[in-house]
Amino acid sequence: MISMTELSKIHNSPESAARLKKRRAAEWRLKAYGIMAITLAGAALVTLMWSVVGKAAGAFTESYITLPVYLAADEIDPDGTGERAIIGRANFGGVTKDALKDAFPFVKSRGDKRAMYDIISGGAAFELRELTMADPAIIGQTIDFRFLASDIADLYLKGSYGDLVEQNAGGTLTVQSDGKTAVVTSSTTDFAFVMARVKSDLLAKAAFNRDQAALQENGRAVFTQRGDLDEAAKREAARDRLLGVAEELEARAALDGGREALDKNSPSVLVRMGETWVKLTEVSATGGEGKIIGVLDSGVRAAGDWQVYLQDLPEASRKVSDLQIVLIENLRSAGAVETVFSKRFFMAGDSREPELAGIWGAAVGSFWTMLVTILLAFPIGVMAAIYLEEFAKKNWVNTFIEVNINNLAAVPSIVYGLLGLAIFLGFFGVPRSAPLAGGIVLAVMTLPTIIIASRAAMAAVPPSIRDAALGIGASKLQTALHHVLPLSMPGILTGTIIGMARALGETAPLIMIGMVAFIVDVPTGVMDSATVLPVQIYRWSDFPERAFEARTSAAILVLLVFLIFMNGLAVFLRKRFERRW
Repeated sequence: MISMTELSKIHNSPESAARLKKRRAAEWRLKAYGIMAITLAGAALVTLMWSVVGKAAGAFTESYITLPVYLAADEIDPDGTGERAIIGRANFGGVTKDALKDAFPFVKSRGDKRAMYDIISGGAAFELRELTMADPAIIGQTIDFRFLASDIADLYLKGSYGDLVEQNAGGTLTVQSDGKTAVVTSSTTDFAFVMARVKSDLLAKAAFNRDQAALQENGRAVFTQRGDLDEAAKREAARDRLLGVAEELEARAALDGGREALDKNSPSVLVRMGETWVKLTEVSATGGEGKIIGVLDSGVRAAGDWQVYLQDLPEASRKVSDLQIVLIENLRSAGAVETVFSKRFFMAGDSREPELAGIWGAAVGSFWTMLVTILLAFPIGVMAAIYLEEFAKKNWVNTFIEVNINNLAAVPSIVYGLLGLAIFLGFFGVPRSAPLAGGIVLAVMTLPTIIIASRAAMAAVPPSIRDAALGIGASKLQTALHHVLPLSMPGILTGTIIGMARALGETAPLIMIGMVAFIVDVPTGVMDSATVLPVQIYRWSDFPERAFEARTSAAILVLLVFLIFMNGLAVFLRKRFERRW
């Protein structure tokens, strides 16, 4: 035996101290790794949510443009009948265009008019139609109507295309106008900042050309090594051309003074004099020349009666044109523009126009689909769990069934979509794109999760409950239904809600059965064509219009709210009804 003295010497030896230090260091490293992992996961989650919420903010507001509209009786209701059918056939699109023409009479060319019409949503005319049909008494009057702004106008008002920044202008401005173009000259160097920005842009273009020339030089070297002299000569010529362009741009940027041309790839410079603007196409340190937007006479403008603005994002890089910016800014100065909370996003169905699109149709489609899913999956899953846990004998058949149920819980969801396409749609003829089809497919997908969770909850009920019920004369079925099932219901509900939450977020199986179709109407039942929130998000993310980006993020937030609510409900039920045996 080891005496206490010897044992004390062992524990207090340098070797024991070294081992203890090593164990504590390992423990510290384990804690550090855990803290680091949690920190990284939290940072990733915060970054994700910050990105989604930041992009989604634009979808929760919408912009309106208020214009006076004359509802001519001879065009809308010539006979004065007041009948909705007759009023509804009127050309309200033309009425909307006339309102814009009256607001901006200086817009003359066909292309400029088309750009002017694009600041108003294509659906605004239908809203004006609905208003007139609802109140025929306004026919023959001039009313102030709030037109929904188009997606490009709305994005500009929200700053998505950059800001129109006013620059300090303290000199007197001399204007020489021929009605279409104007030459503006300031008494001071009020446009020097523009020249500096243009020269910086020239240097950036020169650097880009030099980078391209370097790529051509690499290609020339490769083709020379291969012996392909013709291709090498082509690359050499392209290299020299790019270097020549870069040198020319750098020389222009190095010059003091002079004039520079502005095109669609250059920053936009706008000179404002009241409601009239001049879009500069040439600029110097003291002025420039450009196209008149509005009505402008020659003369002198005192300091404070004119402003100069810089739009740093070139016109070629944004969908909103300089003309549209001018029109929107004039309307904003007149107090005709407002941005309000968007009820439309939550109450409207889908649309090809971003400003008209909403999630209500997809939300209702998700409701009907989830209703079918829960009505099928819950009773079937619970009954299957009761049989397997309480009545099934331990033989190879039931073991085979249990193994397959466990395996089905891990099968990719798209496999269930293929099953639904082949069996439920192809064989049984379930309507394509209907919530009934989606609900059946998601019910089949959710069944393994519910069965496994229900069996686990039933297995947690102590055998003494079963023995007591059987001891007082209850049958095995009564024991299962009256005692085991009620006591295991909290766990069953928790598993069911988690399975339903997974089903709510599924996209792939529903795409396979056609629920990716463009559906404008809100479904009224399980047999109507419909889509669901995850598929709506998938479709919007694939649309080219930039305004759909905000709506995609906003729809993701709505879906996350539903998923968090469902998982929170599962946690609440588990905590509320949990029993400790």
